[in-house]
Amino acid sequence: MKALHLLGPTGSGKTPLGEVLEARGLYGVRVIHFDFGAELRRIAGGLPAEGITPREVSFIKRVLEEGLLLENEHFYLAEKILRGVLSRKGASEGDLLLLNGLPRHEGQARDVLRLVDLRLAVELSVEEEVLLERLRRDPAGDRRHRTDDTAVLVQKKLHWYRERTLPLRELYRKKGIPLISLSVEAGDTGETLRRKLLRALPETQFKTIFGF
Repeated sequence: MKALHLLGPTGSGKTPLGEVLEARGLYGVRVIHFDFGAELRRIAGGLPAEGITPREVSFIKRVLEEGLLLENEHFYLAEKILRGVLSRKGASEGDLLLLNGLPRHEGQARDVLRLVDLRLAVELSVEEEVLLERLRRDPAGDRRHRTDDTAVLVQKKLHWYRERTLPLRELYRKKGIPLISLSVEAGDTGETLRRKLLRALPETQFKTIFGF
């Protein structure tokens, strides 16, 4: 399945953008938004997930409570969740998979590249001062029920992003996967980010990259 990886620190607008693209599609192509963080919170909250055991639910709760990353030995769990979401949403090879929150580090990226045909990365680039303002204002209204936005956990996630996720840019460069960067402002919503993406990724370029 052809895929796009949406990169960005917590609060940068990945989920609002992903939700808008899933609702509206991209140049006539159906978008399947895989929001890994939302799926983890969904499972930890007690909603059913195909094939997830009670022991794995407990582990997922600890990951969220402590702001941890799934390391290589736990990728099987991420894969299980991804396959479950694709099944639940009725995904097909003609759809575009938008990855949000996975992969988060090089080990996960190598595993993800086994599963999908990653064609493009889109980075939501935001200054930390602006990011903290976005977390305070919640311009897209998607964070009001989040329990993992404490100051300690936010700083921990920003640290992991800088140390573990940003190096994916170099990995993608080496593999010939193009990356587009979008500048995020404090008031950006999913819709304003969609417009920025359309300006940065014209339809002809989109079709050339993805072959739709």
